[in-house]
Amino acid sequence: MNGRGKRNKGAAGERELAALLSEHLGFVVKRNLGQARDGADDLTVAQFRIEVKRQERLQVDKWSEQVEACASPGEVPVLMYRRNGQPWRVCLRLEHFIPMMRDQLK
Repeated sequence: MNGRGKRNKGAAGERELAALLSEHLGFVVKRNLGQARDGADDLTVAQFRIEVKRQERLQVDKWSEQVEACASPGEVPVLMYRRNGQPWRVCLRLEHFIPMMRDQLK
């Protein structure tokens, strides 16, 4: 796939995930346009900075480092990715997951 095809697939993945999050959260989640130029995350929802990837070759460490680098203190860097024909998956640091898990166990 050429550079334009990769960008189009990435943008389509961002739109797909934004639509899914909007549907499940009950408000509109919009893409951060210009993020590729600025080196920022793809989606922002409250304190969650979300990097979106639609690729066959997984580079989870590289992608996680990318979103972690753009998150400010108090923000939660999140990687959401999927391969063709696969469900969306979420990757985040354990230190951010444990409070969410704890809240669900109350």
